[in-house]
Amino acid sequence: MNRISVRGVAVASATAVTAVGAVVGVASGSAAQPTTQVADAAGSTLLADIPSGDGAQTVVDNLARQADAQQADADAAAQKAADQAARIKAANAAKAKADADKAAKAAAQAHADALAASRAAARATLTKNFSPGSVQAMALAIVGQAQYQCFSNIVTRESGWNYTATNPSSGAYGLVQALPGDKMASAGADWRTNPETQIKWGLTYMNSRYGSPCGAWSYWQVHHSY
Repeated sequence: MNRISVRGVAVASATAVTAVGAVVGVASGSAAQPTTQVADAAGSTLLADIPSGDGAQTVVDNLARQADAQQADADAAAQKAADQAARIKAANAAKAKADADKAAKAAAQAHADALAASRAAARATLTKNFSPGSVQAMALAIVGQAQYQCFSNIVTRESGWNYTATNPSSGAYGLVQALPGDKMASAGADWRTNPETQIKWGLTYMNSRYGSPCGAWSYWQVHHSY
């Protein structure tokens, strides 16, 4: 790129002016007085080199390339930030799902444990093997002395005081041969294995349908069922 030195121009101009002044002075008969001062080399301040022609276009192109590079850097930084935010969001969503799955598994396990405990309790109750005498004592306490004998008459004939008795034909179950047996669930979930639950249900049934166990016994003597 060609550049024009301002200092060179100034020195050349001063020389030319001095020469012209000398000529004019001779012609007029006076000493030459140059009108342009040139700063000495030590005290002069140069102006910035000024590009011209193709050089100016080159500067513009360089500035454009710098602007493009800066924009590209900004776009890359923005994309990096967006990618990082997306990764964080995905990680949080995955953690939330994992926590939900863990909670669901824990709830399912708790339900399974509760069910197993319930079954174990039912088996434990069944293995108590209540004797007929203990079941009868239980019935006396629940039914009361006045109605106990009538209640006992029905139970003796229906199940022989066997709280797990099952009619092979009808499926009637328990001390009072409830049909179906799960009717007794209204008195307790342990109706299969707890004679107390069966006694309570039987007493409620006799009272509601026949007025009392003795009323049920009177009906039974005629129909051999109740």
